[in-house]
Amino acid sequence: MSKQPSLFANVKGDLSSGVVVFLIAVPLCLGIALASGAPLFSGMIAGIIGGLVVGSLSGSQLSVAGPAAGLTAVVLSAITRLGAFDTFLLAVFIGGALQLGLGLIKAGTVANYFPSNVIKGMLSAIGIIIILKQIPHAFGYDKNAEGDFTFIQVDGDNSFTALLSGINHIHLGATLITLVSVLIIVYWGKIPKLNMLPAALVAVVTGVLLNTLFISTGSSLALAPSHLVNLPVAGSFGDFIGQFTFPDFSAFANKEVWLVGITIAIVASVETLLNVEATDKLDPLKRHTSPNRELRAQGVGNMVSGLIGGLPITSVIVRSSANINAGARTKLATITHGTLLLVCAALIPMLLNKIPLATLAAILLVTGYKLCKISIFKEMFSKGKYQWVPFVVTLVAIVLTDLLVGIALGMAVSVIAILRGNMKSPYYFRKEQYHTGDTIRLELAQEVSFLNKASILLTLDHLPENSAVVIDAANTVYIDHDVLEIIREFKAVKAPQKNISVVLTGFKNVYNIANTPHEGNDEPLQSGHVQVIASGNHEQLLKELQPN
Repeated sequence: MSKQPSLFANVKGDLSSGVVVFLIAVPLCLGIALASGAPLFSGMIAGIIGGLVVGSLSGSQLSVAGPAAGLTAVVLSAITRLGAFDTFLLAVFIGGALQLGLGLIKAGTVANYFPSNVIKGMLSAIGIIIILKQIPHAFGYDKNAEGDFTFIQVDGDNSFTALLSGINHIHLGATLITLVSVLIIVYWGKIPKLNMLPAALVAVVTGVLLNTLFISTGSSLALAPSHLVNLPVAGSFGDFIGQFTFPDFSAFANKEVWLVGITIAIVASVETLLNVEATDKLDPLKRHTSPNRELRAQGVGNMVSGLIGGLPITSVIVRSSANINAGARTKLATITHGTLLLVCAALIPMLLNKIPLATLAAILLVTGYKLCKISIFKEMFSKGKYQWVPFVVTLVAIVLTDLLVGIALGMAVSVIAILRGNMKSPYYFRKEQYHTGDTIRLELAQEVSFLNKASILLTLDHLPENSAVVIDAANTVYIDHDVLEIIREFKAVKAPQKNISVVLTGFKNVYNIANTPHEGNDEPLQSGHVQVIASGNHEQLLKELQPN
C-alpha cells in the first residue's frame, strides 16, 4: 500500500475542494432526504457525519461519504413499513453495527474481484446520469429534487422524459446563470493570478449576485424560492438542536427492524466498496484504499448517524469525483466539507438559501462530463470485446435501472466472458528457502483471469522489502486487463517504495508491457535464489514469503 500524505500536505487545494464539495452536497443531502420520505435535516446530518466521522476514520484520501441516492427506495419503503422515523433510525444503527462487523472479519476483500471494465462502466454511467439529471435544473425546471439519480423519478418522469418536460418550462434567468457559471468553471482557472480562488466558488457567488440583481430590478429573470437551495431554518439554537432525533430502542426486538438493518448493511456496503474502488481509479496518485478499513469507517458512521437522526451513509461517487476534479489530495477536503455543512446549517442557512440550483447544476454538469468523456469510450473499445462489452452493458444497465442492477449485469457478462477460457491457477510456486535479498520467480499460467486478481494483488503486496522478483509470462496465452494493470502499478509505484527489484519477461506485445532489458536473461538463477515453479495457492505463498 502506498504511503499516505500528511493531512496538511495540500492545504490550499484541499480547503478549496472542501468548499466545492460542500456547495454540491447541500442540495444533494436535502434532495435525497426528500426523495426518501425522511425529514430534510436528516440528509444534512448524514452529510455532516459522512464528512467528519467517516472522513476521519476512512483510509481513503479522496472518497466523500454522505446520504446515497441508491438507498432512497430502501429508506422510503423502510420508513413506511416500520411506521415511525425513530424506529427506522434504530435500523440504521443496527446496519452500521453489521457493517463494522463485516469490516472486522475482512469481508471487504470482495472488492478485489470487481473488474476494472465494470468499474469504468459505472463511472461513465454516473457521468451520463449526472448530465441527464442536471439538464432540467440547468434550464430552471426544478420539479424533481436534487439527489434523485434513479431512472424512474419520484415525480413520475424518467431520466429522458424529464428532458422533454423541461422544454416546456425553460426559465431564462436560470439558463443565463447556468451558462455564466459553466463559462466561469471552465475558464476561470486559465486566468493568471485569479485562479487562486476555486472556480466553483466564484460561480456560486456570481450566481447569487446575478439573481440578487434580477430581483432588485424587478426583472422577469429573477428566480423564485423554488429554484434556490431550500435548507431548513431554525429559529433558535434550541430549535436547531431539536432537529436531531434519537432512535427508538424499545423496538430492538422487532424482527422488521433487523431485516431493514441487514438490508441497509448489505446495500450500503456494496455501494461503498464499488464507489471506493472507482474513486481509487480516479485518484491522480493511484493510491489503494483498504476495503476492510472503509467498511469499519462506514459502519461507525452509520451507527453515529442512526443515533442522532441521520440517513444511512455510503461512499458517494458524485461527491468524490467532484472532490478530485476540484484539486483535493488528502482527506482534509472531506473533513472540511463536513465541517462547513455543520457550521453553515447552524449559523447561516438563510445565506445558503440564496444559491441558485442552476449554478450547482453547472458544477455537476462539468463533473459529469469529466466522468464520461469520449476518450474513455475510445480507450475501452481499443482494448477488445472482452473489455468493451462488459463496459457497455454496465453503463447502459445503470443508466436504465440503478447502480446495483447495472453492476450485477456487468459482472455477469464479465464472468461469462471468462468462462469461455479456463480458470487455472494464475502462477506456479514452490518455496525452497528464502533469505533477504533472494530472487523470487513468479511464472504466470496460460490463462490469468480477473478472478485471479485478488491472489496476485495480495502476493505482490506482501513481497518483502529489498527483494528481487522475476514475473515470467512466457507461457501465457491470455492475461486479464486488470491483472496487467496490477503488474504495471506494482513495477512503477509499489516496488520502488519497497526497494524491490522487478524483472518482467515473456510478456507479449499485445499486453502493452515492456519486458525488462537485462543481462543473462536465459541463464539459470544463481545459488541462493528462490525459484517459483510449482503450483500452490496464494495463502501458502504469503506464509512462505516471510523471511526465516
